[in-house]
Amino acid sequence: MAAKKKAIDPRPDWDTYFMEIALVTATRANCSRRKVAAVVVSDNRVISTGYNGTPRGVKNCFEGGCPRCAGTAPSGASLEECICVHAEQNAICQAAYYGIRLAGATIYVTISPCLTCAKLLINAGIKEVVYGGDYAFTEQTEHLLKEAGVKCRRYVKKN
Repeated sequence: MAAKKKAIDPRPDWDTYFMEIALVTATRANCSRRKVAAVVVSDNRVISTGYNGTPRGVKNCFEGGCPRCAGTAPSGASLEECICVHAEQNAICQAAYYGIRLAGATIYVTISPCLTCAKLLINAGIKEVVYGGDYAFTEQTEHLLKEAGVKCRRYVKKN
């Protein structure tokens, strides 16, 4: 009797699946400078999403809502003047708005978190951060996440 050949699963692995959802979510970002998104997952189920842009009820960034983004400030400069909310911050806020618990969840982010977002992710109870490209992922940010017991890894697409 011939041994059964194991079927090859044609579906994307979970990391790819959730990062692809994050990339599509980023298309909703209203920031005129950068399109970023975050997807929060628990038990392989999406529980919250967020993308960067101006706060709810404020004119969209691409419509001139954020003077800093509409201006000529170089990338990374005058960030204290930016009124846009980061994708991770919006994902946390959306969960709070709808009463969704984030403790123990994983967040997929299209770029690495900044220090402020890392602090919020820690306090929201996120246990793992999976990120795409690099943004402001400093040694301090990496150390803080590690010290708080938050696993952090760069997403690498599998062939």
